[in-house]
Amino acid sequence: MSKRTSAKYKLDRRMGENVWGRPKSPINRREYGPGQHGQRRKSKMSDFGIQLRAKQKLKGYYGDVTEKQFKKVYAEAVRMKGDTSQNLIGLLERRLASVVYRAKFAPTPFAARQIVNHGHILVNGRKCNIASALVKPGDVIELGSKGREMTLVLEAIGSSEREAPEYVTVDGFKATYVRVPTLDEVPYPVKMEPNLVVEFYSR
Repeated sequence: MSKRTSAKYKLDRRMGENVWGRPKSPINRREYGPGQHGQRRKSKMSDFGIQLRAKQKLKGYYGDVTEKQFKKVYAEAVRMKGDTSQNLIGLLERRLASVVYRAKFAPTPFAARQIVNHGHILVNGRKCNIASALVKPGDVIELGSKGREMTLVLEAIGSSEREAPEYVTVDGFKATYVRVPTLDEVPYPVKMEPNLVVEFYSR
């Protein structure tokens, strides 16, 4: 299990945006960046800086995804037919942890990854504890018996903070991955720019 290397809400403040759309986000109170230089006047960002920022924001949104894992997803998106930026989003949304989060089985992408790693998720009736495993359209993702009793899970399912998107249908403790979404179907709370991520890696 990869270890979170920095405080998750520091990303919000560094980006100046509420990346996960959470009410607890410090950006709701302080719009400047973290650290002693956070309140400095911002200088104009270079093209490289803009691309790097887009990459850090997209990577950070999906929880504890390492740079190595993210680069691997990008390489796979390049190999696939079609638009690379759309392929990248499709692959990220096919990750098991992402589907668990979209199905509202967890309150955050970080919690979704943990629930998968601890063996509380079944894919087509078989236990899967690999958060980065890719789900296919038609696959059924289900909470195990212990997962169904977890307070964290029950609170997430009952929360009105967000809804499951159209490409994931939920029926109680079961969810079906209907199709691979396009960028405009993914309910990001902030604007994501995968085209800039593609530019960053293809330099």
